[in-house]
Amino acid sequence: MKYIILIGDGMGDRPIASLGGRTPLAQASTPCLDRLASGGRLGLAQTIPEGMPPGSDVAIMSLLGYDPRGVLTGRGPLEALALGVPLADGDLAFRLNLVTLEFGRETVMRNHAAGDIGSQEAGGLIAALAGRMPLEPGQAIHQGVSYRNVLVWPGAPEGLASIPPHDHLDRPIDGILDLDGYQPISRLVRASWPILAGCPENRARAAAGQPQANSIWLWGQGRTPRVRTYLERWGLTGATVSAVDIIRGLGLATGLSPIPVPGATGGLDTNYAGKVEAAQRALAGSDLAVLHLEAPDETSHQGQLGQKLQAIENFDRLVVGPMLEGLGRAGADYRVLAACDHYTPIELKTHTADPVPFILYDSRGPQPGDGGPDRGLGAAAYSEAEAASTGLVIPDGTSLGRLLFGPEIGG
Repeated sequence: MKYIILIGDGMGDRPIASLGGRTPLAQASTPCLDRLASGGRLGLAQTIPEGMPPGSDVAIMSLLGYDPRGVLTGRGPLEALALGVPLADGDLAFRLNLVTLEFGRETVMRNHAAGDIGSQEAGGLIAALAGRMPLEPGQAIHQGVSYRNVLVWPGAPEGLASIPPHDHLDRPIDGILDLDGYQPISRLVRASWPILAGCPENRARAAAGQPQANSIWLWGQGRTPRVRTYLERWGLTGATVSAVDIIRGLGLATGLSPIPVPGATGGLDTNYAGKVEAAQRALAGSDLAVLHLEAPDETSHQGQLGQKLQAIENFDRLVVGPMLEGLGRAGADYRVLAACDHYTPIELKTHTADPVPFILYDSRGPQPGDGGPDRGLGAAAYSEAEAASTGLVIPDGTSLGRLLFGPEIGG
């Protein structure tokens, strides 16, 4: 049996007036996902436990079949793990975003991703920051992919706030920087401004009319999670395919090998064929492949409805369809879990904790123990409303893992 988890990050949404009260997922053309839904089980899964932030680290750990409660403390250490940055017991790892601020009477967060700055440009900025920032002994900045980087902070003060920049798009952030107890972070954020302002990469971006990466933003701090791996828990081996470090880090934490794909960007221009080929190659030599697409989430954060529709349709046409064709040619029995990790409503431009629509498809047909004799069967399409109508609701990641791997596998 082969297993594959297909994740369209942030595809979930709420009804939009300009779409006649439909969601982007319902509006988009998704024949491959619809075919899986009609031939498998469609339902809702609660990927964000109560009281936890609705981030991809939490949600995707649930999609991987784990309970993130008591395990995840932030996404920073996952990204450090993906970059091969060792963390000592007392170290905190922060996500360091390159962001675009608008300076005026108020300081406004205009772009949490500095206009999806490329990794080569970002590398020059990160090198400048690493060489000139007033870092404390032991603090270190490490380059990741695009705007996503890492700061390691040994002995960081306890109780520092973790405030995602995408939660404050087009809103003033002066009050955040002045919060009591936030000053250790604010000091570093403000120290980055004159350094980044003088960088040639930003001068070139300004001349080209592109958003400047004129500030850092620290958030998502935590310590390395320790969980039972897939091999220890289910006797399975596998790999992750993604453009973003958080997925690679989650994979490494759970015993899955990351497969790098040239041209994988996390945007609409990612190397779809390369990612599918990598996932198929992984399945040829192991039990499980996790393939993640970031673009629906990124377009949602920017409030770009047309681009979100395109990202969803690309996921269906360029990822789901070719994966199914490859699985069919391979000839082995397989199970597919296809889902978004969390909602990223266009109108909010940030994540929410709504239960997400998922599909469980088994090449052998619905199996005993995978949701009951009736629940989730006979769906017409893959959408939030259609999933809610089936009555199949999975309460947590552990239950979702049991559903995916079936009664024949323990854990």
